[in-house]
Amino acid sequence: MKLLDFVDFTTIIDFKGLWMTSSAMILEEQASHGKPQVRNTPFTGPIAWSRDSLNPEDGVIKLSRACRTELDRLVETLRANPLPTLLLEADEFELPACRQIMSDAKQMLEAGPGFVIIDRLPVQTYTVEEARAVYWLLSQLVARPVSQSWDGKMIYDVRDSGRPPGNGVRPDITNAEQNFHTDNSYNLYPPDYVALLCLKPAMEGGVSSIVSFYTVYNEMLKRNPDLLPRLYRPYLFDRQREHAPDDATVISHPLFQDVGGKLVCRLSHRHVVNGYAMAQIAMDDETNEALEVLEAIMREPQWCREFFFEPGQIQIVDNTRCGHRRTAFVDFPEQERKRHLIRLWLRSEGRRFYNG
Repeated sequence: MKLLDFVDFTTIIDFKGLWMTSSAMILEEQASHGKPQVRNTPFTGPIAWSRDSLNPEDGVIKLSRACRTELDRLVETLRANPLPTLLLEADEFELPACRQIMSDAKQMLEAGPGFVIIDRLPVQTYTVEEARAVYWLLSQLVARPVSQSWDGKMIYDVRDSGRPPGNGVRPDITNAEQNFHTDNSYNLYPPDYVALLCLKPAMEGGVSSIVSFYTVYNEMLKRNPDLLPRLYRPYLFDRQREHAPDDATVISHPLFQDVGGKLVCRLSHRHVVNGYAMAQIAMDDETNEALEVLEAIMREPQWCREFFFEPGQIQIVDNTRCGHRRTAFVDFPEQERKRHLIRLWLRSEGRRFYNG
């Protein structure tokens, strides 16, 4: 790892291959040699969508009757043959109709708008554990589920914990508004896809939004092309305590990277701001302006697809090309009615560890 070259560190020392400021240890990802390849032409194709260019049915797949029948039979099999969800493998079940639907879903993720809404599992007739198992098996037909935390959690319940977001408290377990982001932008191996199953929506709020970073990139290319090169250079991220006890607390990597001609995006405004605060380093004007302009464009409503999660719906998002967020929400007072989503991270490459 080499010294970060985009800011003047005055209190940096070498520490076992990592770098430290006076207040934080920083892990720098392996940087590519030479000047980053900055794209200067707009993106085209289905991924470069806006709110108005999408039809209501774009990105939506309805579960067929044949698929529903297969799932009901699957649940009957699991009731007769209990097994921990983590041990269930899709290859062990005959699910031809479901395989076709999930193949169509993956096609939408790879060659379509970069997101898909599967509508919907009959969660009113399944227990929570049965819905979790069905969702686990269907998601495997897109890509392999991987760990979502350093301690190896594979299936993540998204609920309000009652705590405010901050270092070590992910925003998804609060009821606070989220910025557009990619999951696990603050560590080494983000998932290819992020999947969410809605079991119970909020009483008020919690509206979900998806944005194409390729469309946002096109807008920056029109309005502020001079700022794009800065997004290809490293930013600091708070690692959210998702690491070994003695590991670096801050990571450095670009928001945009060219990987084999594909723009790969990894960003979270909140974790960048926290990362600089933890390192006690002030952003220079260009660093801050590029981040804020990107954030402002993403939040313009004409670029976003909004929807309100309904019970049984599954959302899957390409975590390298699309960002997602949700508004703040108010929960039902009854415990059994509180908002409850189940998240999976899907990634085909590397190992299943959090740091794959």
